[in-house]
Amino acid sequence: MLNIEDKPAFDNRIALFRLGFRPFFLGAAAFAAGVMLYWMGALALGWPFQLDEITPATWHAHEMIFGYSLAVIAGFLLTAVMNWTGVQTLNGGPLVALFLLWVAARLLPLVWIDLPLALYAAIDCLFGLLLFAAVLHPVVKSGQRKQYSVVTKVFLLLCSNILFYLGALGMVDDGERMGLYSGLYIVLALILLLARRVVPFFIEKGVGYPVQLKNRLWLDRSSLFLFAGLWISDSFLDNATATGWLAGALLVLHSARLAGWHTPGIWKKPLLWVLYIAYLWIIFGFALKFALLFTDISPSLAVHAFTVGGIGMMTVGMMARVSLGHTGRNVFEPPKILGWLFALLLVASVVRVIVPLLTAQHYLLWVGISQFLWIAVFCLFFYVYFPILLRQRIDGRDG
Repeated sequence: MLNIEDKPAFDNRIALFRLGFRPFFLGAAAFAAGVMLYWMGALALGWPFQLDEITPATWHAHEMIFGYSLAVIAGFLLTAVMNWTGVQTLNGGPLVALFLLWVAARLLPLVWIDLPLALYAAIDCLFGLLLFAAVLHPVVKSGQRKQYSVVTKVFLLLCSNILFYLGALGMVDDGERMGLYSGLYIVLALILLLARRVVPFFIEKGVGYPVQLKNRLWLDRSSLFLFAGLWISDSFLDNATATGWLAGALLVLHSARLAGWHTPGIWKKPLLWVLYIAYLWIIFGFALKFALLFTDISPSLAVHAFTVGGIGMMTVGMMARVSLGHTGRNVFEPPKILGWLFALLLVASVVRVIVPLLTAQHYLLWVGISQFLWIAVFCLFFYVYFPILLRQRIDGRDG
């Protein structure tokens, strides 16, 4: 992300709520560690869970998509949309209110005994609705129609979450599964869209030597069309054959795209290689989906390639970069510890996906190790970025 060119003025708001990336990135990091710790406790020790209608495993899946991922999306878009449109996004009191609504939706199932599911659903979906409105308003006001593709995906995430709750409430058959898979694919679609916009730019500006990366319009259009088919097939039709072949086609297309983005200099820059490897994990997820046509591997391995490797590494990498750039720091000289942080998350992804693929007899051990590493990564991220996100920009500008 480029730095926001605001006037160098201060007001009496605390820095934490000057722009959306500050509270939502910190909240996402804290929640990512906390929710995984609770999931470890539920899985290994039988820790109690307050919602009778939703199993702990389903809650875990829901919160990684509509809790963690959506928080990162909120922080990113409430910052980026201001850059794109020139229209102020939420800050101050309205941002505090939106953030607290997200916090309430995350914590209520853990602390409220006999929490009515309908109330929980209403609070959670209200957050999604208000986030959609907060992103839509500046886009409409600025007349930038090209941003509607982003706004539409935020709306589809809201619809997916509503579908999940309708299923949990017994109002839509298979609604929970459809909502979760739809939400996962929409998050991936948003990541792929934004990666197409920014990753080549980041690489060209960040490797330290002149390079012009290859992008092909036919590849962009065909991959978009096929991904829409994959979303529909796997989420709503539950058609394993169509899903597998669509994933195979996407494997080829996205491999070609990523090959066009490669230049040796990325491997010397942690803020670049983390995004590149995250994209590789998404491609590996397509490969595992395709492999399900011919093997009996666990479908959850593809899901975790998408989530731990793809979404996990992409979101951590983007949060790390955006937080530096939008607090006036030099993204070309990031904290040295980031390379180790990204490497830990890569190891967590390998242990969660590739190791069980090779040796499944110790599956729960690999899951536990991956969970521990995930928690360590986000605790470390929170420790490094808490002072950065809490304090004012170092260049004296507002934001």
